[in-house]
Amino acid sequence: MLNQMLGIEYPIIQGAMANIATAKFAAAVSNSGALGVIGTGAMNADQARTAILECRSLTEKPFAVNVMLMNPNSDAIMDVICEMKPKVVTTGAGNPGKYIEKLKQNGIYVAPIVPTVALAIRMEQAGADFIIVEGTEAGGHVGELTTMVLVPQVVDAVKLPVIAAGGIADGRGYVAALALGAIGVQVGTCLLVADECPIHENYKTAVLSARDTDTVVTGRSVSAPVRIKKNRMSQNYLKLEKEGADREELEKLTLGSLRKAVFDGDVENGSLMMGQIAGMLKKTKPLKAIFEDILSDANNQMKSIQVKLGVNNE
Repeated sequence: MLNQMLGIEYPIIQGAMANIATAKFAAAVSNSGALGVIGTGAMNADQARTAILECRSLTEKPFAVNVMLMNPNSDAIMDVICEMKPKVVTTGAGNPGKYIEKLKQNGIYVAPIVPTVALAIRMEQAGADFIIVEGTEAGGHVGELTTMVLVPQVVDAVKLPVIAAGGIADGRGYVAALALGAIGVQVGTCLLVADECPIHENYKTAVLSARDTDTVVTGRSVSAPVRIKKNRMSQNYLKLEKEGADREELEKLTLGSLRKAVFDGDVENGSLMMGQIAGMLKKTKPLKAIFEDILSDANNQMKSIQVKLGVNNE
């Protein structure tokens, strides 16, 4: 299981949510028993170093650092990571192949986030330690395939351990992920409503009030799909897409929109990234309670499944 592999209490990884996955939040997640993740996003190397040092000052537990490979500072950030040696590096928006050998030489697990079977195979060939397979149900940057169909196909295609992500927020989703062949899960949207999550209260309220159909994917026409909550900004974005706007014009509309949501609480003009699972979230909780509830519910679900299957454990 993932928790045994990483030395954590719960086999759960925190998603690297932009502007949310701070050093302080990652430390809080790790202190609560899961694997906290620092999202370096558009940081430079010095900022990444500062974040790792801050996280290390706040927790003695393992944590991870996520690197968005589109960041022009990725080479320098990876050098800092090799020096600082966090437990795990997760990557997105690119191929981390050129960094993997050096990271592993420094005792760091490498876990690319992948949206397709083909990329999972390439990451196995490149030497990754395990793979985070993310379905389109997730919030933020997404692919096309759902978690239900993608995870088992990746499990069948590679020999590496697989972590399931996208649309998981309770014990039912956790058990489903195990049934699909995963050894653990990555969660993000359900952590937006954690007491410790550093987003504006308006953002949390927007998550809690979301219905099953309240998210939409913008940016598909320019190969930059992002799942967010429907609001004035998303409506304007989709209208421009329909009219054939190019990527530069669309980026002008979204410039600073995530910060508007996270820090200003602007729920109409901000980019409120959240997954489709938001419709299941009804109240805020401490991180520890979120993780305990997922595992406790999973145990109950397993017992219920055994009853449904007619399995006798006596």
